[in-house]
Amino acid sequence: MNNYDELFALETIDAIESAVQVDGNLRRAHAMGVAFDAIFKPTEAAIPWTTAAHLQKQEVQAIVRFSHSSPSVDPSKRLNPVKGMAVRFELPGGNFTNLVMVNIPIFISKTPEAFTRLIRSFDKDASSWSERIDSILHDTNYTAFATILKKLKPFQNFETHHYYAIHAYVLVNKEKHKQAVRFEWQPLPINDRKVEASSMENELIKKVEQQTVQFRLLVQLAEPGDPTDDPTKAWPNDRRKIEAGILTLTSVRADNAESIVFDPTVTTAGLESSDDPILRFRSAAYEESARRRRAIQ
Repeated sequence: MNNYDELFALETIDAIESAVQVDGNLRRAHAMGVAFDAIFKPTEAAIPWTTAAHLQKQEVQAIVRFSHSSPSVDPSKRLNPVKGMAVRFELPGGNFTNLVMVNIPIFISKTPEAFTRLIRSFDKDASSWSERIDSILHDTNYTAFATILKKLKPFQNFETHHYYAIHAYVLVNKEKHKQAVRFEWQPLPINDRKVEASSMENELIKKVEQQTVQFRLLVQLAEPGDPTDDPTKAWPNDRRKIEAGILTLTSVRADNAESIVFDPTVTTAGLESSDDPILRFRSAAYEESARRRRAIQ
């Protein structure tokens, strides 16, 4: 962490609070959601690339939170098609590591400055929510993101969608060889079963109570020339992917994981953050959001 990241974290959280009416007790992004306890069982397929404890042979406990991307509790804001899936893997010795993903494969901006400028343009007195989204779709600075956003299907639930970590990470094996990767959660077909529920959250809770809800952890292996510092660019589809494990949701959490900060830079031995400036910036922004929440409790 450095002063650069902390400065833009402060400015970005200030901009979010100016643009949207936020609840001081909730996260400044992905405010509303539902959390579960889970089990992650590794396949051992990742062992040649990493010594990370959760990708070896033993299953580990996990905490999973699905969320709407808006910082607002207003139900209309939940229409935003970007949704989140954050996972904390509980490791031996009281340690943990996080994977934070959304249902789109790239981020909206390459730098913290560009992201902060975008949030500022969404001042709460300047435009409606639909106008804000429309401005992104027609801004040439966000062409790749807008193209993906236009392709998103109406979001009916959390459990049947593919989630992406957006940022590159680095796996390190016992020989200290490093391999750049990107992570994905792929839903299993069993998740498609329909149940009647009053909300996306309740639908997922019912499915976890009545059946099995699972996701595959896929690891995409970079090849020379694939960017690790630009979250606005996806890697080619022909890059090799390995199935690193299966995540099974077991029960809903009464605390909704509200006290947990799913910092995407919290890694473990055998897993490192990449040189992506947005990834480092997100850590500072998450901490600033948590600090403000703690200050009013």
